[in-house]
Amino acid sequence: MEYMLMPIRRYADFQGRSRRKEYWMFVLFQLLVMIGIAVLFAVFDSISAGMGSIMLGLGVLAYLGLFFLPSIAVQVRRFHDQDKSGWFVLLSLVPYVGGLIMLFFMVQPGTAGPNRFGPDPLDESQASVFE
Repeated sequence: MEYMLMPIRRYADFQGRSRRKEYWMFVLFQLLVMIGIAVLFAVFDSISAGMGSIMLGLGVLAYLGLFFLPSIAVQVRRFHDQDKSGWFVLLSLVPYVGGLIMLFFMVQPGTAGPNRFGPDPLDESQASVFE
């Protein structure tokens, strides 16, 4: 649970590095929240004759508005972990293949040891996540 919420605590922190575990646990957290929103408003829709779809749309927009910045920040930190520029996030804007390119980079391991973006987050002895 700690890794699911770490990107929220580091809301707009584009500095440093993030482990794969932190990124993928945050993705899982987002998926679970979106499923929860959908179930909640599906129940509301069955009760209130059609208002659920409007409420679902508003709920999803509110969620995306709140979690857009932490999502981008954790992706930038994943690229930093691989000793790449955070501008690689823009690859997701490439039509058709951008998502696949991002998936490829997000599953790659980070560089071992310190790099130009900070200490290795896997090395417990020297890495502090909130420096």
